Amino acid sequence: MTNLPFAATTPVSIAGVGLKARDADALASYYRELLGLEELSRSVSETVLGAGDQKLLTIEEDKALKPDNPRDAGLFHTAFLFPERADLARWVQRAIQKRLPVDGASDHLVSEAIYLTDPEGNGIEIYSDRPADQWQWVSREVEMKTLPLDIRNLIETPGGDQPYDKAPAGTVVGHVHLRVGNPAEAERWWNETMGFDTTAHYGVQAVFLSTGGYHHHIGANSWQSAGAGRRDNGRSGLSWVALKGPAEKAGETLEDPWGTVIRTV
Repeated sequence: MTNLPFAATTPVSIAGVGLKARDADALASYYRELLGLEELSRSVSETVLGAGDQKLLTIEEDKALKPDNPRDAGLFHTAFLFPERADLARWVQRAIQKRLPVDGASDHLVSEAIYLTDPEGNGIEIYSDRPADQWQWVSREVEMKTLPLDIRNLIETPGGDQPYDKAPAGTVVGHVHLRVGNPAEAERWWNETMGFDTTAHYGVQAVFLSTGGYHHHIGANSWQSAGAGRRDNGRSGLSWVALKGPAEKAGETLEDPWGTVIRTV
């Protein structure tokens, strides 16, 4: 695939996310409407959505699941990354026209992002990156902030006035942000077990990690989940995170300290 964002070209990147849903059909319909994701495959147990030939989201149904508890360890958000700023501008125009409800919009210096929540309570980020040569690094940490997003400037991006019909080829899951009980413990696990580099801290409540100099492939925070123990597998929400990594590690399945399943493909 051409036109891949920097996030997908690093030694290890996010290959996709699995969600456990109480109503898989309704949730798949939501993501198709929200982002214009295409249904790539369907079976009795799961629906796979993506952009082009890139699998991004796998939705697994279990009607017996209890609703997700935001105070437990689990998914904070799945972050869908567009290849170009104009793609985000086009999506924002579409969201305005459709009056899609959003939770927030932020300028993080390294990126520009819109935040939403899906019908089963899973967080979503839709974003585009600023060029990596514009990111500021200080003492091996990248400068990220949460500032108001200049929507007017964004939608005036050249090409941003074109129709948005579906997620463009090159759309990827740029990062996954997790709820954890202890960010320092999460940082150690991702450093020591997965070989990720720490790229930023937000105080003691959030840490960001990546490979290959990306601003972050993984976020881990305790804003709502401080002290959380292992996840309750009987709840909806995150099923697994898939990482694209070296061939010799393909097929590995690990669990972080909170029981979050991490697969390498």
